[in-house]
Amino acid sequence: MAAFTAADVKALREKTGAGMMDAKKALEEANGDIEAAIDALRAKGLATAQKKSSRTAAEGLVGVAVAGTKGVAVEVNSETDFVAKNEQFQDFVRKTTAVALALDTDDAEALKASAYPDGGTVGEKLTGNIATIGENQQVRRMKSVAVSQGVVVPYMHNSAGEGLGKIGVLVALESAASADVLEPLGKQLAMHIAAAFPMALDADSLDAEVIERERKIAAEKAAESGKPAEVQEKMVEGAVKKFAKENALLSQVFVMDNKTLIADVVAKAGKDAGTEIVLKDYVRFQLGEGIEKEESDFAAEVAAAVAG
Repeated sequence: MAAFTAADVKALREKTGAGMMDAKKALEEANGDIEAAIDALRAKGLATAQKKSSRTAAEGLVGVAVAGTKGVAVEVNSETDFVAKNEQFQDFVRKTTAVALALDTDDAEALKASAYPDGGTVGEKLTGNIATIGENQQVRRMKSVAVSQGVVVPYMHNSAGEGLGKIGVLVALESAASADVLEPLGKQLAMHIAAAFPMALDADSLDAEVIERERKIAAEKAAESGKPAEVQEKMVEGAVKKFAKENALLSQVFVMDNKTLIADVVAKAGKDAGTEIVLKDYVRFQLGEGIEKEESDFAAEVAAAVAG
């Protein structure tokens, strides 16, 4: 007679997320020992997780957290949006973001090697989640910002819960001004950043490869004009300057009034507060940004699965 009950099977499923037959079989092999059954399921799940690791994970969640004058954003990916709504996955993203907040690095590998609140490491917990949830998941990236005095203001667009969503923004404002002044300003700037998608804080911080690519595109367009070389050169320089202005945060036009430059918005806020306010840094993480998603034929996938 089996040394376990239906309640044991239910409890094992709740702890591991395993299917009913898998849970029942694991308990039979472990002679009713739930802890041993959990270990057995995780061992089997690890192999499953390894097989899933090559599948594209472009969904998931961005987590943001702030403590004092420091904030961090973390992106954790999954294969489908369904997993992003899973309570286990959301708990993992939230706790992993809290772990990231305590680190002095922006290295995702260092984050995965860090201790997880429930035991083990973040990476080990991630592997366990892959096994129990059944989808490839990745801790993709993290970035923190900090100020010596002032505030770091978080903002989440398309929120999926406290500190979780599709677009996470952090705005670091260095100033002696009060939080009552800085936080509303930071919130407006964060909303602008979410909408306007700046590529860098200022023109000098734009990626040199991006600028060079724009220069080549502008040069090709200028050559097609058939104008003299010196005119083409001016056309290229003008196009590059325009690109830099439109993609650097401080020189972007504020989306709230569509006329004031962000640099001027910050300067005016400082003047009104009677003390300088510096927009020191920002983070904008958009879920799946830069990940090439595989196109799939869902009907064909179902047919293939049915066929065997």
